[in-house]
Amino acid sequence: MSETIKVDIWSDVQCPWCYIGKRKFEAGAALFDGNVEVEYHSYELAPDTPVDFDGSPVDYLSQRKGLPVAEVELMLERVTGIAESVGLHYDYDAVHQTNTVISHELLHYAKAHGRQLDMKERLLKAYFVDGRHVGRIDDLADLAAEIGLDRADVIRALTAHDFLPDVKADVAQAAAYGIQGVPFFVIDGRYGISGAQDPDTFAQALRQAQTENIEENNK
Repeated sequence: MSETIKVDIWSDVQCPWCYIGKRKFEAGAALFDGNVEVEYHSYELAPDTPVDFDGSPVDYLSQRKGLPVAEVELMLERVTGIAESVGLHYDYDAVHQTNTVISHELLHYAKAHGRQLDMKERLLKAYFVDGRHVGRIDDLADLAAEIGLDRADVIRALTAHDFLPDVKADVAQAAAYGIQGVPFFVIDGRYGISGAQDPDTFAQALRQAQTENIEENNK
């Protein structure tokens, strides 16, 4: 039995490339003949965003990046098309631009209860596909309940910010690694892969890490 390869992924719930990258990584992991353990880590693309941004994602990106609305619309059209190519149906007309720090706290809560991967998938789908709000505690508690977590306890933990130190620790680690954009994948603590790369790129990195582990164990 081969050793498990640990993959640490820095990601944000409102990052369109993170959901695309998740699908491409999953496809790459499926090509790999070995065991993979995934852990998600917090990264806030826009920590200054208000919880209830008054406007659309187009408005937000236009204001934040100083780009013409027409150019932003083309950007979103392009990323929506790429999402479709991996089976994701983004609906930017329904997206609620928000602050994601509480959703990151929820991901750490879910990790503590053994459900982080399920929670990550639900949050990404909620944001990009379902038009759900991922910046408010009650809405997040509803999403957590959908995957079987205790709604009342989620509200308690998020209200008390029990997991905010964990979010801050992830953000600090990202800075220490020099991560400036997401998704960012750290394979077995050895290799850093930035962006939503092709599945073969991930599979190759997993195989390389596996080979190096075998060689080290045989020394």
